[in-house]
Amino acid sequence: MTATQAPATPRPTEEFRAARDFLLAHRDDPDAARAGFAWPRPATFNWALDWFDVIAAGNDRPALRILADDGTETCFSFDELRRRSDRVAAWLRARGVRAGDRVIVMLGNQAELWETMLAAMKLRAVVIPATPLLGPADLADRVARGRARHVVVRGRDAAKFDDVPGEYTRIAVGPGAGAGWLAYEDAHSDAHSDTHSDTHSDAPGDAHGTEAPATPFVPDGPTRPDEPLLLYFTSGTTARPKLVQHTHTSYPIGHLTTMYWIGLRPGDVHLNISSPGWAKHAWSSLFAPWNAGATVLVLDYDRFDPARLMAGMDRCGVTTFCAPPTVWRMLIQADLRALRTPPREAVAAGEPLNPEVIEAVRRAWGITVRDGFGQTETCVQIANPPGQPLKPGSMGRPGPGYTILLLDPQTGEPADEGEIAVDLTDRPVGVMTGYEGDPDRTAEAMAGGYYRTGDIGVRDADGYVRFVGRRDEVFKSSDYKVSPFELESALLEHEAVAEAAVVPAPDAVRLTVPKAYVVLAEGWEPGPDTAKALFAHSRAVLAPYKRLRRLEFAELPKTVSGKIRRIELRERTARGEGVEYREEDHR
Repeated sequence: MTATQAPATPRPTEEFRAARDFLLAHRDDPDAARAGFAWPRPATFNWALDWFDVIAAGNDRPALRILADDGTETCFSFDELRRRSDRVAAWLRARGVRAGDRVIVMLGNQAELWETMLAAMKLRAVVIPATPLLGPADLADRVARGRARHVVVRGRDAAKFDDVPGEYTRIAVGPGAGAGWLAYEDAHSDAHSDTHSDTHSDAPGDAHGTEAPATPFVPDGPTRPDEPLLLYFTSGTTARPKLVQHTHTSYPIGHLTTMYWIGLRPGDVHLNISSPGWAKHAWSSLFAPWNAGATVLVLDYDRFDPARLMAGMDRCGVTTFCAPPTVWRMLIQADLRALRTPPREAVAAGEPLNPEVIEAVRRAWGITVRDGFGQTETCVQIANPPGQPLKPGSMGRPGPGYTILLLDPQTGEPADEGEIAVDLTDRPVGVMTGYEGDPDRTAEAMAGGYYRTGDIGVRDADGYVRFVGRRDEVFKSSDYKVSPFELESALLEHEAVAEAAVVPAPDAVRLTVPKAYVVLAEGWEPGPDTAKALFAHSRAVLAPYKRLRRLEFAELPKTVSGKIRRIELRERTARGEGVEYREEDHR
């Protein structure tokens, strides 16, 4: 380079690859990863074009493998998905989808979901993911607040939009839609390509005929890093769902640290148990595995069956596995030894993982389930990556690229216990831009140069953070602070408890006392004898001020994403509904 030449600007793919390869090279050395990692901040970036298509060209390794409930299998290579998403992008553009348009994508775990996500990115459209479990009222809210101009849904769900007002293009995948709906399948038949979807196969790659060449997709311009890509409605466990906005970098590049936390490597087979429509699906069934060059495996079963899950894992050679705590708790009720070849890495996310689950998996599989903490609003902030010693009950330490502080709720100053907050001084890429249409809530969440998560944590001398609870769920009893999560974890140590949720119950003397709603394990019956056993267990393992004072056996109300609706339990407790057992009556 001469004195007059400026240094060459790295291409977006090169900059992204360098950051990704640095994390892969330090996958067993978290301290070095934290010390040396720098977020790539390219001037332009489109993950589908600048990363996926680059690694997919000529790549015949499986990118996506789906085992359906009826026994059929779908498998697409990286190169096939590149070409198929090009066709879908061109077809959608011909039907009026433009850069900046909002598109509701309400599909199940089917290949068209991944095709559509890639195609929308290539078009620079804004995707509003939605679970097929939503009803017309929820969809009307999403169309209105999301300002949707197009919807892509399963044909059998099309009728849900009959009474949803708005001017939007209607695209149906599969049979069941009425008049006025475009057929998604035309995206491939118009190109005179192979239109198979679910063909029985026992091996990857043999489920296809010969596809006709597809015309490469030509984007209509460069993609700015701050352009919106995703609008996620949160699960709404305590209030009306928020609308979280992410960009073409905040999730695609931000999930480099998710890849690192999971321990993904090129060539892995990654299974993530998550429903489409929620952020965790994008985390671990799209961005993180394909950042690594791994195969995304989907076991698309209508009903969760631990034995069938483990049989599918063995059949497909799963090397990395991610599941929410609810699934882990159901898994340990089964015989985990039925899995002949355990995965190399196992993680949990969505809610804090109870220590007794970690120990049960360690005994059966000889591996440690590693916890991680993030939100729809961010990628992984705090985690236990491979190579980091675990501390029971801890979520781990801040991940590469994140500076985490705990802010005292009273003073707002950094402390060893307080609200978990992300320092925005050198803003991590994987943080949302804000809440769509809600500047006041955005300003509150980003006040003082921090993103405030709303979760309370405690940090020890080694920098490990332990989850205490949501800011609006931690309560006081006799002036002592009570963490529902700690009490729920203690309950789950008892063999009778399959699931539990703790909320405050009004009390004339202590102001509030802990009350548990309990779902019993198989073989246990609700009644005074079981209540007495659980109260005795509470007294044995908890400090006097924390122990349970009330108990009720009941199913737990949940959001469509599977999270417990604690606000409903608090309201039910305040109304005095249900059959309640009191500790003083069962000693």
